[in-house]
Amino acid sequence: MSLALVYEEGKLVRGVTRGDGSVGEDVTLNVRTVRSIPLTIPKEKLKKSGIPANFEVRGELLMPIASFKKMNEEREAKGLSLFANPRNATAGTVRQLDANITAQRRLDYFPYILLQNGRTLLDRHSAALKALETAGFKVNPHHGLAKSMDEVWQFIAQWEGKRESLPYEIDGVVIKVDRTGLQNELGFTGKAPRWAIAYKYAARAGITKIEGIRVQVGRTGKLTPVAELSPVAIGGTTVRNATLHNMDEIERLGVKIGDWVQVERGGDVIPKVAKVIEDKDHPR
Repeated sequence: MSLALVYEEGKLVRGVTRGDGSVGEDVTLNVRTVRSIPLTIPKEKLKKSGIPANFEVRGELLMPIASFKKMNEEREAKGLSLFANPRNATAGTVRQLDANITAQRRLDYFPYILLQNGRTLLDRHSAALKALETAGFKVNPHHGLAKSMDEVWQFIAQWEGKRESLPYEIDGVVIKVDRTGLQNELGFTGKAPRWAIAYKYAARAGITKIEGIRVQVGRTGKLTPVAELSPVAIGGTTVRNATLHNMDEIERLGVKIGDWVQVERGGDVIPKVAKVIEDKDHPR
């Protein structure tokens, strides 16, 4: 999820979610527990990076896959409902009333925009990433400067093949214009910049058979139907169970025991049944 950090005299004074795009939530206390977010940046680092004492950073707050799995295992052991995906888990974690819980869930942060008074500071996006790294921020190392569209496509193809090696979930690659002067010239639509676009990868999926359906009972009494599957490999993981969410979803899918189904992980670590497969190779 998007998170803005405000620094004054090199010290973190505010962490704010994107909210509705105009007004966000102040989550400063919880943000201070994220280890990859510097609380104070020494003057010498600021000077070396070329960043002024008062500035704003925007980036992505995320939950690594290992943290997500550990958290859901602990919740399941306590009979609590499970988070559907790392994105929902991140949003819930950063809004915790108890900052100790946020600290335990080991969130991470990748900055990608450097601003002062709402304006970009440097003449190139790539220079801003380098400055942030020099100042002590954890900049995502998997970025590159492409000089042609062929190089853009090569980067996209490279990371589609390597995405399983990442310790966090991605659903695609963002392509941006590097020169901030051109960014300003291109401007924004009502919802998004004209100088950036996201290329989305297809959801990771597999076809398998439903061997059974069981009902999982949470501590609060909530009932969640779960499909028991013939084991299928999806995105480097063997999947044996997939959520069916609720009875309305079962009726919408028209799914029954013995059906062949497409199971997707997509941006979710918890697999879900996407649709029933009906063809000559997979008769109902």
